[in-house]
Amino acid sequence: MSKKYYDILGVAENATADELKKAYRKKAIEFHPDRQQGKTDEEKKIAEDKFKEAAEAYDVLSNPDKRARYDQLGDEGYNAMGGGAGSGFSSMDDIFSQFGDLFEGFGFGDIFGRSRYGGSTQRTNRGTNLQVRVKVSLAEVASGTEKKLKIPRMIACSHCHGTGAKDGTAIETCPTCHGSGAEIRIQRTPFGQFQSQSACHTCGGTGKHITQACPHCHGKGLVRKEEVVTIPIPAGVAEGMTLKVSGKGNDAAGGGIPGDLYIIISEEPDNRFIRDGNDLIYNLMLDFPTATLGGKVDVPTINGMARVTIPQGTQPGKMLRLKGKGLPSPDHYGNGDMIINIMVYVPENLNDDERKTIEALKGKPNITPSEATKNRIFSRLRHIFD
Repeated sequence: MSKKYYDILGVAENATADELKKAYRKKAIEFHPDRQQGKTDEEKKIAEDKFKEAAEAYDVLSNPDKRARYDQLGDEGYNAMGGGAGSGFSSMDDIFSQFGDLFEGFGFGDIFGRSRYGGSTQRTNRGTNLQVRVKVSLAEVASGTEKKLKIPRMIACSHCHGTGAKDGTAIETCPTCHGSGAEIRIQRTPFGQFQSQSACHTCGGTGKHITQACPHCHGKGLVRKEEVVTIPIPAGVAEGMTLKVSGKGNDAAGGGIPGDLYIIISEEPDNRFIRDGNDLIYNLMLDFPTATLGGKVDVPTINGMARVTIPQGTQPGKMLRLKGKGLPSPDHYGNGDMIINIMVYVPENLNDDERKTIEALKGKPNITPSEATKNRIFSRLRHIFD
């Protein structure tokens, strides 16, 4: 199962959180846009792609839940479950905004967390993520489905357009940073002067100062509203898996990048089947004559009914397998199987005729198990429970 994220960062699959962080810093600094001055456009594009790849890899591997899911599914399976696709990084600014704090002290204080594209140096805000649990039936797991949910979100106030200022106009340039959104500090050391840059403490990096707060959102720029979100649930999901809907979290105050919506899968129990990975187990209770003489039996599957041939002399605990009648694999590698576990019903109450019929069979050569038959059946049972 391919796991390219570890290769991108150049770490082992058992790398610690600290090793991941160091590896990402190294890659991001190597391929940072400001390190590509004097190179050709093609070389810059290659560096930018590698910069984004490293951010995507670190975004997944630095999150314990995402990493566990990625280790289980690999590249194709993780992307098929909606976990890939660039991890939601729509731009370079998006990456700088999320991981800028990792680079303090590396000389990138004026870059990470602030836009260098289009001439702006203000901090790019990002809205917070939301999380919701969604219940799915086994039939929905088999076919995939869509869920429409009402999600309470924080969205930009329509009266101030998300600025937090009255009528969206009661704003002035920040008197501290003069609109740059940043404060520069120069530190003298025995090795020379070092310059660092951080978000302005007055405006928080926006470059703007609100003179009069919006009365509708009380200066927050955001209001709570329920929104109907359509959530695609791919086939093959399982209990505890997490899907991501990019941009459907809370909006960012003052404008910026909205957060994401994370969907946690909760699988409803099914009274017919037991799930074992992508396989389905069905307990089939046979009557004594059918188990002894054999015959045809109809059994339920996830997609309807199937007719199964019961061989003569079928013993309790025997497993019959229906290939491909289980659940689809989330990485599109086919379906699991349906396993029919044979159980034989021993009558609990008999009338006189039934009792006489069974008593007439006692002691017959083919009714009483031989030692060889006992050993064969017990050997198979030991194999099942080992």
